[in-house]
Amino acid sequence: MARKKDLTKKESFWEKLKSDKNNSESEKAKHWAREWLDALVWAAIAAIILRTFFFGAYRIPTPSMEKTLLTGDFLIVTKLAYGPRTPMTLSVPFTDIYVPGVNLPWFRIPGYSEIERNDIVVFNYPVDIAPISTKTNYIKRAVGMPGDRLEIRDKLLYVNGEQSENYETLMYNYRVRSLDRIRLSTAKVREAGGSVLQSNNSDHIINMTPGLAEEMSNWSEIESVEFFLLPEQQDIFSRRGFNFSRGFTNHDNMGEFTIPYSGQEVELTRENWHIYQDILERYERNSVQRDGDQFTINGEETNLYTIQKDYYFMMGDNRDDSEDSRYWGFVPDDHVIGKAGIIYFSWDGERWLPRFNRILNLIH
Repeated sequence: MARKKDLTKKESFWEKLKSDKNNSESEKAKHWAREWLDALVWAAIAAIILRTFFFGAYRIPTPSMEKTLLTGDFLIVTKLAYGPRTPMTLSVPFTDIYVPGVNLPWFRIPGYSEIERNDIVVFNYPVDIAPISTKTNYIKRAVGMPGDRLEIRDKLLYVNGEQSENYETLMYNYRVRSLDRIRLSTAKVREAGGSVLQSNNSDHIINMTPGLAEEMSNWSEIESVEFFLLPEQQDIFSRRGFNFSRGFTNHDNMGEFTIPYSGQEVELTRENWHIYQDILERYERNSVQRDGDQFTINGEETNLYTIQKDYYFMMGDNRDDSEDSRYWGFVPDDHVIGKAGIIYFSWDGERWLPRFNRILNLIH
């Protein structure tokens, strides 16, 4: 009987020991899970703060900035440069989901620099119909600053009466004529860095840099190389439906205009209304009625208006393959996100290979 009691006590002891061990392992598992959950929550918070106030990661989807930035380049953009914006909407982090109709009071935290002419800037596409921070992200070069006078003559940009800096990575369309009965090799052009857009016997339209155009003019099979210019009367803007470009005909020749700036007083006319319409109605939210040359702004009949924001003029470096400010107009200062800083990765979609020579390149 005593032996049976001893056995019962031993079994009870081992069961208790086993139960204590299981409870200990369960507590350890819960503690481990809680530690990982805490770490993930803090990591998510840190990522949200970094993405909101410090840096953003973006991918180049189109050739509009070639050869400066290539399709498939992945960029780090610093928001600290021009000052990060505080949240503008209630949204789900890391997604495009936001609460419609809820606009938060926001401000821009001071940055360590101002936008300078020819900076490569990421911004929200102004003519999207959406809250500012949820609009599509665009990247272009800031070729015009508030108050600058801009003009495009025979494809070349002039700022304040002087020809703009001509970077070696800029791309244009050229008309290339080869010698009679001598075939121009598209593979040779592609290998040199150009792209044949059209070919008709000895006439070719090629997209390339000015440096390659100069080099190509010395090829033995080439007779001439010159800009491919659209006739001044050829209207390509009216088909796009943008207000700004309605007053011009095409992007190769655009008469001089001034980039609006905060505090500028402008006199509105029938002739310049296309330049200012989006500013008054879309970006600065005024109610405007127009009857010929007569304007009524917020119920007051007046042709004078004082601009409330600074604006920028953005252009792609691939000048004949970029839908930019020449089409849809100015970028308001509150749409600016940050400055392109570095290429952290690059993927060649045609060859299905990384471009190792572009990784960690600084962007100029």
